[in-house]
Amino acid sequence: MAKRSRTPAIFHKMTDSLDLYRSQEGNCAYLPQKQSTTLFVDPAASLDTETYSYLLTQGFRRSGSHVYKPHCNACQACIPLRLPVAQFKPNRNQRRVWAKSSDNLIVNTKPAAFQREHFELYCRYIQSRHPDGEMANPSPEGLLDFLTSSWCKTRFFELQVAGKLTAIAVTDILPNGLSAVYTFFDPELSHLSPGVLALLWQIQEAHRRRLPWLYLGYWVPSCTKMSYKSNYRPLQIWTQGQWQEFDQSEEILAPEIG
Repeated sequence: MAKRSRTPAIFHKMTDSLDLYRSQEGNCAYLPQKQSTTLFVDPAASLDTETYSYLLTQGFRRSGSHVYKPHCNACQACIPLRLPVAQFKPNRNQRRVWAKSSDNLIVNTKPAAFQREHFELYCRYIQSRHPDGEMANPSPEGLLDFLTSSWCKTRFFELQVAGKLTAIAVTDILPNGLSAVYTFFDPELSHLSPGVLALLWQIQEAHRRRLPWLYLGYWVPSCTKMSYKSNYRPLQIWTQGQWQEFDQSEEILAPEIG
């Protein structure tokens, strides 16, 4: 059973009260042989886009309607990341990816709702990239439970290259930025680096909307499948209760893992 935790005083700036709960220990999804616990907002709490936007600035994240952040006693390896879009400078590979497809790129905005074409693309992506993971054998209901919520302004951005559906960038639109929720793509078009293309487009879209931040979720430096996030610079990381900046020349070191 989850344990209740007192709401930190900082949350009273935006909310009268938010009950927080801590899960029991379980196997870590990112680091083998490690145990993890999660701090999450009471699922019965009344949330909205503005409240969630504030929670993002405190290192939280959502999965479906559940808002959470890692809260492990002996490990702080999960690092929240955000990118200041006005300062972003693409590296050589990112410029190459953009040059390859941008002239033939069309992006369509779709509501966060079920579409058969999206689901079929997601199934092909999971079968190619995560065939033995927890997301194997997805269902339409499971997909929407994972990507959407009833209280957040979420859009499915369809990226089409040369008229072919290439990727779906699921994105939360918030008062202080965009949040990259999840991207899935056609594995047969991997040569176009659609994940990179989608993230570069999200950066441009945040800039176009005059939003200062693109939130990238959690980054675990020692986890290979999450290493791509550190390729986008400059970055800010949430650590010791505040956002700290890193420029392109700095290495970001993982906290020590107990």
